[in-house]
Amino acid sequence: MSGALLDSVDAKWLVTGGAGFIGSNVVQRLLEAGQTVTVLDNFSTGHRSNLDEALREAGEQAASRFTLIEGDVRDLATCQEACSGVDYVLHQAALGSVPRSLADPLTSHEVNVGGMVHMLMAAREAGVRRFVYASSSSVYGDHPGLPKQEDQTGRVLSPYAATKACCETYAAAFQAGYGLETIGLRYFNVFGRRQDPAGPYSAVIPRWIDRMLGGERCEIYGDGETSRDFCYVDNAVQANLRAALADASASGAVYNIAFGERTTLNELYEALRDRLLDMGHDVYGGDPSYQPFRAGDVRHSLADVSAAAAALGYAPSHSVADGLDEALVWYASSRATTASG
Repeated sequence: MSGALLDSVDAKWLVTGGAGFIGSNVVQRLLEAGQTVTVLDNFSTGHRSNLDEALREAGEQAASRFTLIEGDVRDLATCQEACSGVDYVLHQAALGSVPRSLADPLTSHEVNVGGMVHMLMAAREAGVRRFVYASSSSVYGDHPGLPKQEDQTGRVLSPYAATKACCETYAAAFQAGYGLETIGLRYFNVFGRRQDPAGPYSAVIPRWIDRMLGGERCEIYGDGETSRDFCYVDNAVQANLRAALADASASGAVYNIAFGERTTLNELYEALRDRLLDMGHDVYGGDPSYQPFRAGDVRHSLADVSAAAAALGYAPSHSVADGLDEALVWYASSRATTASG
């Protein structure tokens, strides 16, 4: 679905954080559609292997339309270089993770807020058509309402959430003050191929898949009834393309990007375990280890995606079940390749 959006488009795109999980999937889709793509990444959390795979999957001619700038969004001159001649900016670069931001709020602020302002300045100077940026469902904070609606936010619960709320404010200011068209995408727990399972701040789905494939027991923080609106990466890719190409009336706003259903951590654990067992993998089949709740975690999350549907034409192509099926095949294959290599 998202590929067809680009059938009549011939443009130059900049994807910051393009070596990351979501970014590399966006890059691959753009290259598959014959677009010209520049990636800006410092490889602090992204991987060159993600770009290698994206280029390989995009076909033989993809490399001729691809440019990599190894640099940091905290450097304004680098951002200006990356934005030169660009039509659309898809700003994915950020330091994610609530726990990471609690451990080191200063770096999260410098990268997420400082980097965002640098990119906005560079995009304005370069005259880009549209600036699309990654926000987060964490901005809803302690607001109890479900499903989450864009105009109803509460008190943010972590420095990471604060950085994303600040980015939304800056985007609105640059549109109002300079006429730069901006659209924010509030991602809800995106998962899928190339999401890194390693490290202390890895997301729950890749971390659990990695542990299960290794025959290890998984940990759940809390009682397992915490729920999330998990969103497969192809849905996030579609949202980025639709946001870039939407009518001007859609700009100056933020939109929930999710599937629109809640899954508890207990349900997620059982779904992953049962699928891997059905695939013939020798995984730990018992109950997970329950640990204390983590500071800064939101108890429940569920998105109302009707605004994105109306303004952007967003229509999720993959359910959580569909996404898990595809993701597990990729992780199992990736692990087998790593083991054989």
